[in-house]
Amino acid sequence: MKWRCSTIVALSWLLLWNGPGTPVGAEEEPSDRPYSGDLFSRSTLTGDWLGSRNDLAARGITFDANMTQIGQGVMSGGKSSAWEYGGRGDLTLHLDTQKAGLWPGGFLTVELEGNWSKGVNGKTGALVPVNTNQLFPIPGGTNVGLPGWNFAQFLSHYAGVTFGKFQTVTNGDQNEFAHGKGDVQFFNLAFNLNPALLTVPYSTLGAGAILLPTKDPNQAIITATVVSATGSASTAGFDDLDGPIIAGEGRVRTGFFGLTGHQLVGGLYSYKRYTSVDQRLDLDVIENRTLVPRTGSWAVYYNFDQYLYQPDKEENRGVGVFGRFGASPGDPIPIKYFYSIGIGAKGPFESRPFDQCGIGYYYSTINNPSLQLPFTTRKFLQDEWGFEAYYNIALTRWLLVTPDIQVVGGAQKNEILSVRDRETKGIGDAVVLGFRGQIVF
Repeated sequence: MKWRCSTIVALSWLLLWNGPGTPVGAEEEPSDRPYSGDLFSRSTLTGDWLGSRNDLAARGITFDANMTQIGQGVMSGGKSSAWEYGGRGDLTLHLDTQKAGLWPGGFLTVELEGNWSKGVNGKTGALVPVNTNQLFPIPGGTNVGLPGWNFAQFLSHYAGVTFGKFQTVTNGDQNEFAHGKGDVQFFNLAFNLNPALLTVPYSTLGAGAILLPTKDPNQAIITATVVSATGSASTAGFDDLDGPIIAGEGRVRTGFFGLTGHQLVGGLYSYKRYTSVDQRLDLDVIENRTLVPRTGSWAVYYNFDQYLYQPDKEENRGVGVFGRFGASPGDPIPIKYFYSIGIGAKGPFESRPFDQCGIGYYYSTINNPSLQLPFTTRKFLQDEWGFEAYYNIALTRWLLVTPDIQVVGGAQKNEILSVRDRETKGIGDAVVLGFRGQIVF
């Protein structure tokens, strides 16, 4: 089964911006020279480029680059015991038109991405990939793509519009402790985005609007979007427009217990014509060589994060809990219901302010696909669950090393060894060990 990893709100990348000129959620640097410092204290390996990088940032032009490498193996269970290595590189350009001296409220984003080698996602027996990082821009092999090139324009302090091609994974369904491409926090896709929303392409054309009820997106933000139901990081996307997918999302900051938290809710409806997961093999199918279609799909989702311990809210440090819930019809994505819950920490110790760690559990209720043959009906899947624990060690702010362990009860019950002899092999729960290294340039 081929999975295209994506998330719901393609345009929610605007959460990254706190009005003209200030990124939302980004930590404020203690000085106006954010890239300065010696080799062991600065935020990036290459530093300030003899001062030019800080000067460019002051003019609204920033370059973010990183490389992530993962070695991961199935220690027991699963479909096969294998150790695989893979990596991904990412380069992103941001332009703030106001800081550049052009006009207020404009933001341009361009992202270049590539991956190489492979992961163990196909060897665990699970539907949800255990290595999110290896899926982008395109799963498998060596790939280079341009997943994002888009522009946003704020029309006032309360509203803005945006259009272009959007990289959707890191920008929707955001969560303080469990989110991203598997390069900083959890490895498993189930803890980085809601898998019930995988009908949305990872890279796709679209347009939308954003509302800021209080002028501050840190407090509340609402998005409404229309995106194409097809798209790829390797194509421009204009030749294969399909859909559309209509989506909406709202996120609000809470102050329970006097500590930072967030509540997020969203939903989508897709008008695309899909291939159904349930098929009936009869004479019409055999003669016409067609598969049963399904028109349209929908999904709703919710997530929360809440600090339970926060020594200083300005430092974005502390320990908290997180959770997700999603629901869909279970066709064409067989995940009908999904939930995850866990504990996360940022800067868990005062002496380790840049470390991160987490532990989580997820469960997926599977709409078991059925193949109806003339004399029998075959079912292939079962409900899936998984557990993961990681600790991200910041050797420096730009050099991160992460050990990780996962235990996954995969949805695939049996592996087919021989169709003719109907020979199968049971797939046991998989124990997956991994190590990750990341360099921020």
